[in-house]
Amino acid sequence: MTGDGSAPTGAGAPRLTWVLLGVLVLAQIGYPLTDGGTRAALTVATVVLGYLLSVGHALLTRGVRTAVTLVAVATGGGFAVEALGVATGFPFGGYHYSGALGPKLAGVPLVIPLAWTWMAWPAWLAATRLVRPGVRRIALAAVGLATWDLFLDPQMVAEGYWRWRDASPALPGLPGVPVTNYLGWLLFGLLVMTLLRPLAGAAAGRTGPADQPMYALYLWTYGSSVLAHAVFLGLPASAAWGAAGMAVAAVPLAVTLARGQRRQRPSAGAERRRVDAAA
Repeated sequence: MTGDGSAPTGAGAPRLTWVLLGVLVLAQIGYPLTDGGTRAALTVATVVLGYLLSVGHALLTRGVRTAVTLVAVATGGGFAVEALGVATGFPFGGYHYSGALGPKLAGVPLVIPLAWTWMAWPAWLAATRLVRPGVRRIALAAVGLATWDLFLDPQMVAEGYWRWRDASPALPGLPGVPVTNYLGWLLFGLLVMTLLRPLAGAAAGRTGPADQPMYALYLWTYGSSVLAHAVFLGLPASAAWGAAGMAVAAVPLAVTLARGQRRQRPSAGAERRRVDAAA
């Protein structure tokens, strides 16, 4: 483990978080199998499930202070920056939301800041697992969140859920989404991750067995997004850009978790030696 100290309270992840993760996975599998209003409703349901999963995990593993901080910084901050973006064009470029994603406040569908929170927490925990406290951890967590948007925005624009007034300059193969949007995500991600640790308390800077569902969520989001965009949604360019960008956090996380699993498995020879010694 890397981090600031001991693992969060509890030897393993709360069962509820695994259950919510399973339901979330099923909902996301259903996305490419639907269309129209059904797909929009499933999108909203998926975001709500992801939000409950991340906030619930923060509450169950680290307590009220961390969960409240996550909601205040990521949900409250996410709504504020989205409202600013819709009203002024800063920091994402000028854009507007359709009415497909449910009720709006200040031009922002209420489900949107929930999505910020859904992925902010696993991105933070992935960086906490990988990097010691400091600027590098904050940067990796922000990149881990912002690069998810290389999948998200092209997919949502293709569905017509939101549009930019001027989508240039855009990344090659990703028309409809300006580069300023990704830079805006990174800027806000840096702000969220900078505030999260000091406001949430020391427990937010530690990792342990209870965080396995969040690692699984992050890696599932990465792998399933690559597959869905490349095969089911007809978005090969966003599959490639997202695969390259989100790999900055996802690949080291997968490698670290795999190494941890190998270390926990005693070799057959060592096991036999223990048996012989006991005999």
